[in-house]
Amino acid sequence: MSGIPPTANTGALQQVLALRQQVLQQSDALRSLREAGASDATGAIQAQPANGGFADTLRTSLEAVNQSQAKAADITAAYERGEVTDVAQVMLARQESSVAFEATLQVRNRLLSAYQEIMRMGV
Repeated sequence: MSGIPPTANTGALQQVLALRQQVLQQSDALRSLREAGASDATGAIQAQPANGGFADTLRTSLEAVNQSQAKAADITAAYERGEVTDVAQVMLARQESSVAFEATLQVRNRLLSAYQEIMRMGV
């Protein structure tokens, strides 16, 4: 027995099932994007030399931020052309690049502050 009375509107049931399927597809798409982003991040971390200096670490981090912004720009342009129809994918890429840029900006501010404090020290 299905638990649905025979007088229930089957059209509404079909709509609910179709919405459920769309939600599951979007969830799978977001999960694959998250996994792809995680593998990109671990690849960037592994690409750093084991005994590299601060400059190498900073350069690698800036390149990762640049790649994130380029990816967001590409996906946004593809959405504007109508090639990408998943607005969640576009917004996720844009938000990731925004967060990466903000983190980079905060690191820059801290470095500048530390440099200024060092320059004020008396010898």
